[in-house]
Amino acid sequence: MSLVKLSIKGISYSQTQNGAYALILNEVDGERKLPIVIGAFEAQSIAIALEKEIKPPRPLTHDLFKNFAERFDIVVKQVIIHKLVDGVFYSSIICERDKIEEIIDARTSDAIALALRFNAPIFTYKNILDKAGIYLKANPLEANKDSQEIDDVLSNPDTFGHEEESNQSGETYSKHSLQELNELLDQAVSHEDYEKAAKIRDEISKRES
Repeated sequence: MSLVKLSIKGISYSQTQNGAYALILNEVDGERKLPIVIGAFEAQSIAIALEKEIKPPRPLTHDLFKNFAERFDIVVKQVIIHKLVDGVFYSSIICERDKIEEIIDARTSDAIALALRFNAPIFTYKNILDKAGIYLKANPLEANKDSQEIDDVLSNPDTFGHEEESNQSGETYSKHSLQELNELLDQAVSHEDYEKAAKIRDEISKRES
């Protein structure tokens, strides 16, 4: 079976599953997207790995795994999403030590969080992408119905949080100055509130764009 390389499009809050997030993967040499539902902790860990400017004061679990692996000369070479059963994705982490390759079973969210930290490529098999990938048609009239159906999953895919969630918690940042936002970002990171940090970062990005 042929492998298909994937890239990370982003993370969005899942409106269909409470407390869950949708990790959106892109087909590198195509237009299909592969949405995978993950937990809040894993979403936070992936978001931090994507955001180079957010540096945790202490290592998160996946950072600790990376530090541990590097201490013993273990390198993550690639991640393969190899199976889909009843809506659950199964993945393997391909590792190498002393030129000996090992395959380790892992949850897809954990595998991708580690792949980001090791700059390792992410793959899936073509038959899995054929089965679970979302292909948006080129004709906007034909694509309209499909895009409406998947809108909940793909809404705001490039942001970690969700706008309504921020409003519900009373956390709005539109009235803060840029200097105040940068100070709040530093405070959020120092308190290890990475979800809040990501939302502040999004507001800063909007101001600077």
